Amino acid sequence: MSCCDLAAAGQLGKAGIMASDCEPALNQAEGRNPTLERYLGALREAKNDSEQFAALLLVTKAVKAGDIDAKTRRRIFDAVGFTFPNRLLTTKEAPDGCPDHVLRALGVALLACFCSDPELAAHPQVLNKIPILSTFLTARGDPDDAARRSMIDDTYQCLTAVAGTPRGPRHLIAGGTVSALCQAYLGHGYGFDQALALLVGLLAAAETQCWKEAEPDLLAVLRGLSEDFQKAEDASKFELCQLLPLFLPPTTVPSECLRDLQAGLARILGSKLSSWQRNPALKLAARLAHACGSDWIPAGSSGSKFLALLVNLACVEVRLALEETGTEVKEDVVTACYALMELGIQECTRCEQSLLKEPQKVQLVSVMKEAIGAVIHYLQQVGQEKQKEPFVFASVRILGAWLAEETSSLRKEVCQLLPFLVRYAKTLYEEAEETSDLSQRVATLAISPTTPGPTWPGDALRLLLPGWCHLTVEDGPREILIKEGAPSLLCKYFLQQWELTSPGHDTSVLPDSVEIGLQTCCHIFLNLVVTAPGLIKRDACFTSLMNTLMASLPALVQQQGRLLLAANVATLGLLMARLLSTSPALQGTPASRGFFAAAILFLSQSHVARATPGSDQAVLALSPDYEGIWADLQELWFLGMQAFTGCVPLLPWLAPAALRSRWPQELLQLLGSVSPNSVKPEMVAAYQGVLVELARANRLCREAMRLQAGEETASHYRMAALEQCLAEP
Repeated sequence: MSCCDLAAAGQLGKAGIMASDCEPALNQAEGRNPTLERYLGALREAKNDSEQFAALLLVTKAVKAGDIDAKTRRRIFDAVGFTFPNRLLTTKEAPDGCPDHVLRALGVALLACFCSDPELAAHPQVLNKIPILSTFLTARGDPDDAARRSMIDDTYQCLTAVAGTPRGPRHLIAGGTVSALCQAYLGHGYGFDQALALLVGLLAAAETQCWKEAEPDLLAVLRGLSEDFQKAEDASKFELCQLLPLFLPPTTVPSECLRDLQAGLARILGSKLSSWQRNPALKLAARLAHACGSDWIPAGSSGSKFLALLVNLACVEVRLALEETGTEVKEDVVTACYALMELGIQECTRCEQSLLKEPQKVQLVSVMKEAIGAVIHYLQQVGQEKQKEPFVFASVRILGAWLAEETSSLRKEVCQLLPFLVRYAKTLYEEAEETSDLSQRVATLAISPTTPGPTWPGDALRLLLPGWCHLTVEDGPREILIKEGAPSLLCKYFLQQWELTSPGHDTSVLPDSVEIGLQTCCHIFLNLVVTAPGLIKRDACFTSLMNTLMASLPALVQQQGRLLLAANVATLGLLMARLLSTSPALQGTPASRGFFAAAILFLSQSHVARATPGSDQAVLALSPDYEGIWADLQELWFLGMQAFTGCVPLLPWLAPAALRSRWPQELLQLLGSVSPNSVKPEMVAAYQGVLVELARANRLCREAMRLQAGEETASHYRMAALEQCLAEP
């Protein structure tokens, strides 16, 4: 077909359009477009490629001349099919004298027409064109060529239609569309704004897959957007605030991007703004806080002032939103402000390398206290019907973050809210399956209506555990928690979480928060053992807890990297055993013997004899496994030693069991092999306590200690009580 034939076909097309302008686009009597019908007839009667091509041009022009309903679009597809458009898209040779993109443009125009039908947009014959269509976005050519521009528009129409189908985003990502869109946007050629819009949609639908397939290209777009944001002096900077959260990667954000984003935000938030200008900036700052903590904020005076400004603005926004009854709360903005407040809490409690100076910390604690007061006021108004709403969950989260660090202020208000918090946590725990998506929904609130954000812990109890740990030390709050059934709820929660760490579960994929939550539960139970022993004796849930601790510790102490959790379990179990010593489960049963053997293992392996250069005598030193975490471990170890000492006279079978483990003999051997000056007085007291009770409880223990030079060792360490005990028959 010559270029003259194309021109003639074009003239016929123009005549057809003129005719369609003179008659109704859709004939009311027949429901058909006469012009289009004439062209479809010509297409059906075409005898060769040239005639079919000319007819297709006419059909395409008729399609673009007016609106086409679904039935007419389907009739066009039935007449054209996919075979000829496929050939147009893949042909290497254009007719003599014609631009090489004419045939492809016609093929894309037909596909764009077909893709207006969602069913056809998901057709395999359309999906397998995605790689070809993607290449058109970055193809070089005359930027002023109207036909080329039309082809690009049609290409975006096809890809956008595919993206709107259920599995469309997945096919686009696999077909290389994300990289092509990134390159099209960065090239700033014709249609680059459409490329950005489609990228936003794909990131919203399948963020993880997009980053997996095209991370370098997406990072290049992020760099470009960040630089534009830093330089923007007009209203575009507010639009960029809304876009940028979508382009932050799930991994590390490049440092140059962080610098540009922080500089842009500092300029925006340091100005006088209306709420529609300020809110997107706060949401972007919150997204950065989730992704990077405070690492994106520079050190020094400018960084500390910026952080203080962020937290102050967030607190003001929270108070304005929550203190005024009847005001509609912009939940996404307030949730973002919660994230900034949480960043403020972290920095105010950081002792080393904090961005904030002490006066700034004092000021921020004051304004955050007022904002937390507003959060408590809001939660006091929450009814049963709202308890499953994600904004309530977000509000409980920020309160939990505050209580983890500060329980002395707002004590009256917190105590008044405790019954609600217990009921709320119980509701979410008991209906975990229904509310399991709250985590994702809360994260969505903080970013935008369409884009998921970073993961938030999904259960309310985990958020409240640190605060409850502090509150169970105080008489008033502890009584409220006990009255509302918090201990029983915590026991059930602990047992449920413990199941996740039991054999048969892959503990390597568990988040750290599970083990931290178990440790915090242990701390709460330790507080209750000390301050409310009667509760431990009478509440059946603690018997179940004791059984779980006994069954679990033997395997736990053998596991690498879990020594701190083992210390918590061992110490808690030993303290509870003193209170539950009359329980049948502790009367020398296999479970109880296994537990105490594991507890002895934990207590006995903490210290070793270590040779020192230039000295004939070794010194007492921490064993390698204990050394790195001793700061967190030592209080539990000393408490465990004291608790074991208390168990010996209450459980007659325990002293012989300890003797069979050879702990007393090995302990005396260890003390005899090191310099007494290397053993701190508190260690001497802890060791003497155990040895004295074992010696008093069992004659064979006394004899074994004497054989191990116990009297001599006691004399060297001035253990008067042990020396006296071993001197007895």
